[in-house]
Amino acid sequence: MHEMSIALAVVGQVEEAARAQGHDAVASVTLRVGELAGVVPNALTFCFELACEGTALAGAALATEHVPGRAHCPPCDHAWPTGTPPSLTCPRCGLAAAGLVSGRELEIARVSWSGATVPEEG
Repeated sequence: MHEMSIALAVVGQVEEAARAQGHDAVASVTLRVGELAGVVPNALTFCFELACEGTALAGAALATEHVPGRAHCPPCDHAWPTGTPPSLTCPRCGLAAAGLVSGRELEIARVSWSGATVPEEG
């Protein structure tokens, strides 16, 4: 289950940021998770709770922001929701998408502690 690896990495990064900024405890973490990132939200929440035990994040809440998948076709400048499984053929002109515009995100968006919310820097 790669959700445990993700949870451990998030806890490690947030705990390091908390120490660097002089915080003892983390109240919540918000992650941006793309629909094409291959993450099962319920499994991630379960793993996050386990990974937080005995750390500065013990008892911290996990929130996720869903990021829909979107693709772009440069020749006709059309963007569309990819859905799952992703449709990477332009519905307007039939050409293949040049790439995804969004949907593969997996990033720490916000961390809250001591009553303050600080955006996490990438």
